[in-house]
Amino acid sequence: MTRIGIILGSTRPGRNGEAVAHWVHELATRRADAQYELVDLVDYKLPLLDEAYPPAMGQYSQPHTQQWAAKIASFDGFVIVTPEYNHSVPGALKNAIDFLAAEWANKAVGFVSYGSTGGVRAVEHLRLIAGELQMADVRSQVALSLFTDFENFSVFKPAESHRDAVTATLDQVVAWSNALAPLRAA
Repeated sequence: MTRIGIILGSTRPGRNGEAVAHWVHELATRRADAQYELVDLVDYKLPLLDEAYPPAMGQYSQPHTQQWAAKIASFDGFVIVTPEYNHSVPGALKNAIDFLAAEWANKAVGFVSYGSTGGVRAVEHLRLIAGELQMADVRSQVALSLFTDFENFSVFKPAESHRDAVTATLDQVVAWSNALAPLRAA
């Protein structure tokens, strides 16, 4: 069965992303089209990139990199839950992505973002990164506003309409993950 990782891309204490990622995971696990697993970057304790060789060489020497590589390699596609920091991607998420290369290739990726403008600028940057890593980013995305989807900017209360956006994003991620299976098998 197709395996989709829902990556929580913030490690900040008190992060809003934890509630968002659990919400996405809850909606995803009601589906029967794939297996969904929540992957929290906090659990991987990745330092700033500390491998001697470029990730494209696949010669990982650090145990934390090997553990991260094994986890990412186990999935057929991803949904990345990300805040927007200073019009871009959180450093911890960018660092986690940069640790690996082949483990991302030929897999689909969708985005659930949040911020003052829905996190859309972070997603714009992630789409560029995904392209370089040979990932297929899907068109549909979920953009959550800190002003309307969070009470006091911290209690997650998404508008009902966002459920449809999650469904559309998951539909596309699963479809593209399945379509890319022959490339991963090659």
